[in-house]
Amino acid sequence: MQTSKIIIIAGPTASGKSGLALDLAKDLNGVIINADSMQVYKDIPILAATPSAKDMAQIPHKLYGIYDAAVRGNMVDWFDRALKEINTARQNKQTPIIVGGTGMYIETIEKGVTPIPDTPPEVKKEIAAMEKELGLAGLYAILREKDPATAERLSKNDTTRIKRALEVYTHTKKGMSYWQTVPLKQYFSKEELSRIYIKPPRELLDVRARMRFDIMLEQGAVQEVENLLKKKLPDSLPAMRALGVQEIKSYLNGNCSLEEASELAKLHTRQYAKRQTTWFNNRFSPDFIYDSCYEEDKNFVDDIKKAL
Repeated sequence: MQTSKIIIIAGPTASGKSGLALDLAKDLNGVIINADSMQVYKDIPILAATPSAKDMAQIPHKLYGIYDAAVRGNMVDWFDRALKEINTARQNKQTPIIVGGTGMYIETIEKGVTPIPDTPPEVKKEIAAMEKELGLAGLYAILREKDPATAERLSKNDTTRIKRALEVYTHTKKGMSYWQTVPLKQYFSKEELSRIYIKPPRELLDVRARMRFDIMLEQGAVQEVENLLKKKLPDSLPAMRALGVQEIKSYLNGNCSLEEASELAKLHTRQYAKRQTTWFNNRFSPDFIYDSCYEEDKNFVDDIKKAL
């Protein structure tokens, strides 16, 4: 069976999204497209809970491990890539299945993006040269002069967004504060989307997240972080902020026991899952809700297929 719909599967970490995506893809001639901002990094497949090689061999998986940890991935680049993968799947009469827990990624598919013109390479080089000469404080001072409304919203230490805001202003002569008032550019109608929300009870999700982190440790999460630290990357990079990385780093540096690092990582995972749930409760409009953590459930898969 193949459907003209684009399927979106959203939910908090450890809720079973990848399993549902795989089961649906098998029945719908599907292509699974990652919408998780940590699973895009190839250096942390264990801690990011990237689908296994076995699962990827069964069904095409796209946008997993596309960046080195030294790269600062962003929503704009992800959306451009996701759009291409969706269109390619549809051209090949396959069902695009978007799956992930990064709310802003999901929202771009569902609601569209701000139509900011692409920044030419020469403008990016210009801003990079300014940063080298003036430092981040100098860039922020220029942004306060050119686009005070945007500067007011940003932290003085947010290198990525400060540079991005200056790039946009330099290229368009309009600030981010202007572009954020422009209506979003939608690529897909509501009728083209089928939205699924996995929404388990918090207590069940917490148990699963704790068990999953123990499995990550058994699978080699400590070695994964050791290898990552050999790259000597700044902690400000997204991959270095993945759940478990800083906690295990603290253990490797002799600042705590592995048990203490594990408990802290589990606490941070629980807090992150709570934030994800709050986001999707407030900003996601599902067509289907699954009120438990997903395990193989033929009835739920069949219900979705019947409604497509």
